[in-house]
Amino acid sequence: MKTFITFLAICVVAGATVIAGDIDLKNVQCVVANKAASAGKAADYKDAKVYFCCGGCAGKFAANTKKYAERANHQLVATKQYVQKGCPFSGGKVKADKVISIAGTEVGFCCDGCKNKVASAKDDSARMKLVFSDKAFGKGFAKKASKSSK
Repeated sequence: MKTFITFLAICVVAGATVIAGDIDLKNVQCVVANKAASAGKAADYKDAKVYFCCGGCAGKFAANTKKYAERANHQLVATKQYVQKGCPFSGGKVKADKVISIAGTEVGFCCDGCKNKVASAKDDSARMKLVFSDKAFGKGFAKKASKSSK
């Protein structure tokens, strides 16, 4: 019985590694709770994966994805499954000197007006609502092209 349980545990870890693929979850937080995300707890979201600390958080996310959209969208960028394609507000070209960090993720803007709108927000939570709302996310970010489609 111990051998079977050990084998099962190895399969779970191996499966989680395959699921996470080349996604680095170091410093990535659960979409629901302020805890480290786990490769073994994931859900499909916007043709990618979002990660959770536990099954309970995965269930909360499944029950109300809209409530956690900003954090999920942020995580998609933090895990490099999505990349920035333009300014989250205008969709315009991002300028190299118009970049700020939001919850550990670098985000660029087209002008000082857009950059300052986010920089002046009271905290990372408020900044995330501005930049990673579904509307802004759609303008500023796109799914990273897979290696096989290049």
